[in-house]
Amino acid sequence: MLTLILAYLGGVLTILSPCILPVLPFVFARGDKPFLTNGLPLLAGMAVTFAAVATLTAFAGEWAGAANSIGRWIALALMSAFALMLLFPRLADPLTRPLVRWGERLSARTEGREGIGASLLLGVATGLLWAPCAGPILGLILTGAAVSGANAGTALLLLAYAAGAATSLAAALLVGGKLFAAMKRSLGAGEKIKKGLGALILVGVVTIALGLDTRLLANLSAGQTFQIENRIARFLGMDAPELTTDISGPLPIEGEFPGLPGPTGWINSDPLTAEDLESKVVLVDFWTYSCINCIRAVPYVRSWYERYAEDGFVVIGVHTPEFAFERKRANVERATKDARITYPVALDNDWSIWRAFDNRYWPAHYLIDAEGRIRYHHFGEGGYDKTEAAIRALLAEAGKADLGARTDGPDLSASEMQADFAAVESRETYLGSRRTQNFASPKGVIAGTPQDFTFPDSLALNQWAFDGRWTFEGERSVSAAADVGIAFTFKARDLNLVLGSRDGEPIGFTVTIDGEAPGEDAGVDIDSSGRGTIEEERLYQLVRQPGGARERTFTIRFDRPGVTAYAFTFG
Repeated sequence: MLTLILAYLGGVLTILSPCILPVLPFVFARGDKPFLTNGLPLLAGMAVTFAAVATLTAFAGEWAGAANSIGRWIALALMSAFALMLLFPRLADPLTRPLVRWGERLSARTEGREGIGASLLLGVATGLLWAPCAGPILGLILTGAAVSGANAGTALLLLAYAAGAATSLAAALLVGGKLFAAMKRSLGAGEKIKKGLGALILVGVVTIALGLDTRLLANLSAGQTFQIENRIARFLGMDAPELTTDISGPLPIEGEFPGLPGPTGWINSDPLTAEDLESKVVLVDFWTYSCINCIRAVPYVRSWYERYAEDGFVVIGVHTPEFAFERKRANVERATKDARITYPVALDNDWSIWRAFDNRYWPAHYLIDAEGRIRYHHFGEGGYDKTEAAIRALLAEAGKADLGARTDGPDLSASEMQADFAAVESRETYLGSRRTQNFASPKGVIAGTPQDFTFPDSLALNQWAFDGRWTFEGERSVSAAADVGIAFTFKARDLNLVLGSRDGEPIGFTVTIDGEAPGEDAGVDIDSSGRGTIEEERLYQLVRQPGGARERTFTIRFDRPGVTAYAFTFG
């Protein structure tokens, strides 16, 4: 959303550029003429010309961003060049002079002429004169999108940019000469804004080059948009869809396969399209690597792939991130390797595939038949026997008669052990200010400012609290001192906590349960004395009670500042 707003404002600013001023008098001169034969052709010519130049700019940005690590540096160089053009307009003159001269000649040819042809020609001239001014800002936006892997949103960025410019031009046509005079007076301010933007972009280039951008992204996540959508859905009574398709009879046709639009990268595979999957039975598995429900479901998906791949069965793991750190390719690659995933994984950082399926759950399984139709879905954990039965049914429809025996079940690691939901009385709890519940420290939730918190005298079931200096941020909380703690009274077999380190360096911690070392109740990420280390941003299993679910009070204390704490989950 922020990028779209910046693109829109960039379009508004470019209309104030010097090279547009010679054309505006001709635009105003046609303001009192019929719109269909004068205004509309002018705007059409301008839009077509601008689109052609913008497409070339977008192509350059996408090409640079698509070349992985080398392309990243090329894109950073392009961003620096665009920023310098904003800071020093004279640098752009040699590159844009041919377009400006051509535009001036076309503008001169339309002087005194009327009609559709003349207006269209003037629109082309306007587009040519505008495009050099748009170049630096537009190129900056699109190349920045390429660096971050947002190429799927290029069309939307162009639309936002053009809408900003159209807003200014429409105001110019409506208000006429008064706005023209005001634009001249504000030209200096407009140029100062552009130079300030150029300086900020150079700072951004340095930030990205030093690898600091992933930390700055920690407060930005497409999951925030998902939560807003989910709240709206609940308000409208739309949040209780059928979780599993009935497989007692022939599988129904639920819709057409929407394809895999706009992935920002692939793991374990070259890019795949719907055409590549023709005549295959396909399982699309939506997951994200710090989601405990996904961690427990992945082994079953893995076993189905291993069992039926030779029969024409394809699995596409669509990794749609909930938290911002899950957008980092290196993190997903590491998680994919740890989960022993060998099937293709599409990185869905823009949530474009998620939205194409109108999905709202992690994990979510969609089965596509050999004719490209959705025939089955399941949301959440469980139902594995039904899902495998549906896979076999669709493979049989596709002509695979001898499928052999069903799978024996996956080989589960310690972190993948299935939950005992009948005994779990604690639910996922977020530690960021946007979604936190049951926070029991006396001061309550105070967002955006470091505060000193204390543990209350006691915690009721499912209450939690901070001790020490913490800052509530949107999707997480960040420790601001050493020896700070988090406490939670829970009832479950397992307790997991999504943790990270703000500076990327390891942070040691100590866990106690009911005030004692965990002993045999230690999770896989700590030892029996309760000691563990945050080494990467992920889900840490901190409690695993062999005796099953019990009500306990969990406490964790950290050795130094900079802990990022996201969410508790249970099993």
